[in-house]
Amino acid sequence: MISLNINGRSYSVQAPDDMPLLWVLRDLLNLKGTKFGCGIAQCGACTVHVDGRPVRSCMLPAANVGSREVTTIEAIGQKESGRRIQQAWLELEVVQCGYCQSGQIMSAAALIERNPSPDDAEIDAAMAGNICRCATYARIRAAIKLASRT
Repeated sequence: MISLNINGRSYSVQAPDDMPLLWVLRDLLNLKGTKFGCGIAQCGACTVHVDGRPVRSCMLPAANVGSREVTTIEAIGQKESGRRIQQAWLELEVVQCGYCQSGQIMSAAALIERNPSPDDAEIDAAMAGNICRCATYARIRAAIKLASRT
């Protein structure tokens, strides 16, 4: 059994020790907002927060999470930074196909949490590991800037 703290709730799941957190979230806990993209931690679609830091859940064995707090896209709006990012995403209509957006939002919320007023270079650095096939990068940057002003 693996014990996890996800979105403020405690879970015990029967899973192999090497099962990635992504699959525990999606397949065992039915939290489908975190997406599978590449499976090698390069695209960012699977980004979640572990103790407030963005991590790629596709490569993180769930057994390695331990008692650390995991936040997924389903609960990011409970934090001020997450609410601000989600609102900016809606106001600026960032989403095109939407597949990568949960990972984009998770990375952006972590950035705003640690730096409420990032400049372009800081935005680029924080978002560099998140790929958007629809190339909504300009809208993503604008939304982060909007969230930082609110």
